[in-house]
Amino acid sequence: MESDSHKDTPLPAPENRAAQAARSAGAQEPGPGFSLQPLAPSCFVTGRRFEEGDRVVSFLVRLPSLELRRFDLIAASADGFAPEGTLACRWVHVFRPRAREGDADRALKLTAENLFLTLADPMTEQTPETARMVQFLALMLERKRILRSRGLNADGTRTILEHLRTRQRYEIPAEELTPEFFVAIQAQLTVLVGEPKAEAAAPQAAASGGRGGS
Repeated sequence: MESDSHKDTPLPAPENRAAQAARSAGAQEPGPGFSLQPLAPSCFVTGRRFEEGDRVVSFLVRLPSLELRRFDLIAASADGFAPEGTLACRWVHVFRPRAREGDADRALKLTAENLFLTLADPMTEQTPETARMVQFLALMLERKRILRSRGLNADGTRTILEHLRTRQRYEIPAEELTPEFFVAIQAQLTVLVGEPKAEAAAPQAAASGGRGGS
């Protein structure tokens, strides 16, 4: 009974400290309005259809129009690709045909949870940017009890997380989440979710100025 009670504890103390650091850094997770396009069937640059086993590089970019856009390229065409806008995230994965047509509709409604599942997929090659995003999303999803920690791997270098809905387990780097980490992730999150507070403050300031002049 005692061990079961311990296992049900929502978050260990280190994660609580990390959550406090996230709030102090102003980091915000992708909210309900966040969406991610599904994997394209063909390369954005060459137009060639992806085949099973192809290495695909995906770019998540905030365009000048503020639209969040995903670009999927065959790996050989990714070098030097520089889409207009600000890069939020880049990851490399092996193409696997979708099992069901319904997956495309489901993918259109991707949230922070699904972005984590995409980036934490064992077939996804990690970069410093994607690893940072995975760690941050894991923290948020564990707080929401969508993920649950299952301890460390054998050599203690990776945290094992279980996705409670599917029972799938993922391993992510077991690194300390410092305030500096959250300062770095905030730049990526700003590209994903924008800065709504700053945008909302502008019309309020304008309205206040108008009242003062009348």
